[in-house]
Amino acid sequence: MVIDSLNGDGAGAQVIRGACPHDCPDCCATLTTVENGRATRIQGDPDHPFTQGFLCAKVNRYLDRTYHKDRLTVPLRRTGPKGSGQFEPATWDEALTSIAEKLNAIRASSDGPQSILPYSYAGTMGYVQGESMDRRFFNLIGASQLDRTICATAGAAGMQMTVGANVGADAEGLPWSDLVLLWGTNTLTANPHMWPYVTKARENGATVICIDPIRTRTADQCDEWIGIRPGTDAALALAMMHVIFAEGLEDADYIDRYTIGGDQLRDRAKEWTPARAATLCGISEETIVSLARRYGRAKAAFLRINYGLQRHGGGGMAVRTLACLPAVCGHWRRPGGGILLSSSKSFQFNKDALTRPDLATGPTRTINMIKLGEALNSPDAGVGGPPVKAFICYNSNPAAVAPDRNAVVKGLAREDLFSVVLEHFQTDTADWADWILPATTQLEHWDVHFSYGHLYASLNKPAIAPIGEAKPNTEIFRLIAAKMGLEHPALNEDDVAIIKGALHTTSDRMTGVTFDALADKGWMRLNVPRPFVPFAEGNFPTPSGKCEFYSERLKAMGMDPLPTFTPPHEFPETTPVLAARYPLQLISSPRHQFLNSTFVNIDSLRRGAAPEVVLHTVDAGERGIVEGMRVVVANDRGFFTGVARVGDAVREGVANAPSVWWTKLAPDGRNANDTTSQLETDLGRGPVFYDNLVEISPAD
Repeated sequence: MVIDSLNGDGAGAQVIRGACPHDCPDCCATLTTVENGRATRIQGDPDHPFTQGFLCAKVNRYLDRTYHKDRLTVPLRRTGPKGSGQFEPATWDEALTSIAEKLNAIRASSDGPQSILPYSYAGTMGYVQGESMDRRFFNLIGASQLDRTICATAGAAGMQMTVGANVGADAEGLPWSDLVLLWGTNTLTANPHMWPYVTKARENGATVICIDPIRTRTADQCDEWIGIRPGTDAALALAMMHVIFAEGLEDADYIDRYTIGGDQLRDRAKEWTPARAATLCGISEETIVSLARRYGRAKAAFLRINYGLQRHGGGGMAVRTLACLPAVCGHWRRPGGGILLSSSKSFQFNKDALTRPDLATGPTRTINMIKLGEALNSPDAGVGGPPVKAFICYNSNPAAVAPDRNAVVKGLAREDLFSVVLEHFQTDTADWADWILPATTQLEHWDVHFSYGHLYASLNKPAIAPIGEAKPNTEIFRLIAAKMGLEHPALNEDDVAIIKGALHTTSDRMTGVTFDALADKGWMRLNVPRPFVPFAEGNFPTPSGKCEFYSERLKAMGMDPLPTFTPPHEFPETTPVLAARYPLQLISSPRHQFLNSTFVNIDSLRRGAAPEVVLHTVDAGERGIVEGMRVVVANDRGFFTGVARVGDAVREGVANAPSVWWTKLAPDGRNANDTTSQLETDLGRGPVFYDNLVEISPAD
């Protein structure tokens, strides 16, 4: 794993291969320089085809985060009221003994182990520290299962119902594209390592178009920005199909060979004239027709979509509808064509070996993580069964990031709720804990990674010893299990053995992706061609083996089997009474310097920043709001405040509050999730963060 030394004899300085753990499609390969046991530099691996030697603005500060003055280094026991943030240091033995006794008592009570709820998401994307020993532990004790829906499930379901899985076009094929649509994605912030490939496509003659309600940094770098209304993406896609079919721009041969439901889709598209869609989407008929013609005439159009466009009531159907476009025009045939939401299902790690579902002692209930507020405040957690009595949180900060934050905090404040948080810092959620346990960062533990933006698996080796008494998540769960008296060989596997088990698979795509190969190089491309053109000759992983314009599975679920427009829950045209009170559609997209709530406490990234609310000049003028004014964003669920930014960076009728702020670091102790709801998407039971009507007014 040592790939270089900084002096002749190799002593004192080493460069260690690793991988960025954060929730980003790029999953960068990293090189960490270590001198005398301390990490002194982190950089992108210049040999990695996707990382290409650079890291984003956030991960460039990873050493600041690792050695931060507020880093948790010992277990902490609550001493003050819940939420006060008052704790005292304790020993690991004290913490483990107390936690084990409490969990065993709950397991033995009349409510049983289902009253224990794990809560985690993508604080690390690594399989080992994210979903291995923790899952084994909770399976073995019979705890409630968590439906981890907070980000991607609506879009994943939409892709599954259309192309069969979250398998997309290879971003490394972009240089062969002649048209690039960046639809609902701020690539320069959320996927920056794809941008060099976009640039190559443009150098080769491609037009690059951004379709987004926000005029993002990415939109400013594109050839054209189409400012669509939030939640209307499916309507635009259907109107594009209307033009494509009407003008004979479809690939009839591809449709005939590799799809089902072509005739039905053609009939559906007839209903969606550009005039009809223009009214809904807030863009001109001419723009729709021009976009459709360019897409239909292109030979290899690359459609990159992201998760923002599926965060509303019709989000699953929106992704499904967009996913039909490449098959309509045959763009799957060639490198640089197709659609990419995620490449995650191209990876075939042995998930059962990681999580060991066979350890489950019997049937148990499943709680949707986006309904955490409901789960913590309902006698039966909202789904039947006992109330939640123990809450074990790791790799997440729900007191900041979960929807309907007021309900979440109300639940965390319960005196009868026993809460344990594994963390690097004392976050908003940690303030409500009974015990905080210090966890290691990526530089301090083993892990193995997939990517949802490219096709390279990565190994992360610890570069430094754990800071203070911090321990990997895996070791923490091993120690809790041992204190509880649990005995099973699966609880004793070390992290390297877990990695090797995850790589033990018969999938052809994983051929060559071995522990030894990863240990030598740090990363390996999946066993697929480069660039990968997954559906050039059909072979879709659907029940029919074809791209399913018509879905029998959706029909069986009582849903429209064809692509359609499903409006957001809070859409002005369908909820006019609500829209009269709250006429603005609020989006809370990621801030460039933060990754969800990670990095918010890094001074160098937060310096000069404050919670902002971006409004169009017209909307601001109607409300007497000027640049720099403090404003209140409110609806029936709650409110938060921010500094107004006025201009043309959003379309009219839309506001953007870049997030996600730790509430303890916000001037008003609130953030955008004080206004979001616990409603679900049409598919995948996902969140509707951008399905949120508000009113904005000057603060007193």
